[in-house]
Amino acid sequence: MSRLRSIAGRAVAAVVLMVMALASPSNAARDPAFRKFLDGLKPEARAKGVTDATFERLLGTLEPDRTLPDLILPGQTRAQGKQAEFTKTPLEYLNLPQLERLAAQGRQLAQQHAATLAAIEKQMGVERHILLAIWGRETAFGTYKLPHDVLRVLATQAYLGRRKETFRPELVIALKMIQDGNLNPATMKASWAGALGLTQFLPSEYESLAVDMDGDGKKDIWNSVPDALASAANQLKAKGWTAGQPWGYEVRLPANGSCLFEGQPNTQPARNWVKTGIARIDGKPIAERLLNEPAFILTPGGSYGPAFLVFENFMVLKRYNFADLYAVFVGHLADRMAGGGNFATAWTTPRIISTREIEEIQERLQARGLPVEKIDGKAGMNTRNLIGQYQKASGIKIDCWPGADVLSHLRRQAAR
Repeated sequence: MSRLRSIAGRAVAAVVLMVMALASPSNAARDPAFRKFLDGLKPEARAKGVTDATFERLLGTLEPDRTLPDLILPGQTRAQGKQAEFTKTPLEYLNLPQLERLAAQGRQLAQQHAATLAAIEKQMGVERHILLAIWGRETAFGTYKLPHDVLRVLATQAYLGRRKETFRPELVIALKMIQDGNLNPATMKASWAGALGLTQFLPSEYESLAVDMDGDGKKDIWNSVPDALASAANQLKAKGWTAGQPWGYEVRLPANGSCLFEGQPNTQPARNWVKTGIARIDGKPIAERLLNEPAFILTPGGSYGPAFLVFENFMVLKRYNFADLYAVFVGHLADRMAGGGNFATAWTTPRIISTREIEEIQERLQARGLPVEKIDGKAGMNTRNLIGQYQKASGIKIDCWPGADVLSHLRRQAAR
């Protein structure tokens, strides 16, 4: 009997070992196409100075993470998941309690880091509250702990992502950063899109734009607040930041104004907008020095929320994270830290329809000859404006919002 138990025990152990082997990323069940993709990166890695030993040590057993957003998985034609900037309504994204909390924290941090922020403003011309707002939006001043392994994220996005060619060089640069000792993947985690540090830099941005502000010989955007904030300022400056220019103002549209005013194609000097009757909603005048600056109208909630007169610095914020709501969040949070209050106009935006339904709206508008920039399922400026144009031409309610009503109208028109 004891012999039978021994045999049974060995059999169970063998089964356990077999299961463990099958679960191991180094076994033959691994994705061979992924391994082929990684092997194809070796020449680029070598050209960057990454040794084959480093390459194999870091990527030899790596497997893709198919749960990440923005991937196009086998058998699919569209990316799964989207970032919050495009799946939440403005009311949800511009969360009032969150803004109030971050603004209060930001005011305290502005005092704590006053000397550093003053030095950054002097050297780079980027206003302190904007930098603090980016830090607050990106990682809640460092309290949000990034969850992802940087190499796995970058390799997955380069292999399966909607923007493969963007992430391919980022993966190679991350390998070099690790080899050089500038990145420890065990402790320096990333966002789902591979961004790093307190103020969220892609590896290429770290390589070219990170700053050693505290003078310790390291460009530490993970643990050094001076380095992280100065690096963010340097990135904004590289993207075209204009010193002394606001991101924008909440404004009141004239009686004949609507969300159809929105968009970069309508850019003109701010004084021209003032002549149409547009005015700051707080009653303050637009400074004389800004009246010749190019500006355009932004209505991120269509007719269901505030309107803004925005300047080039708004677009610089979008280059940090290419989403209207991100730039509004950062700009508004910075204003709050500097003593400003809540939006004067309430956000009443209806719930956003699905990504696929927005894509259908874009496809149907394009089929009708309207100049849709991209079929991407995102309710950006171009899409909102074209929806408004279609609504005006069709004699229906103009709200410039990708809702169920306009989609139903487009479908009915196509069925005629």
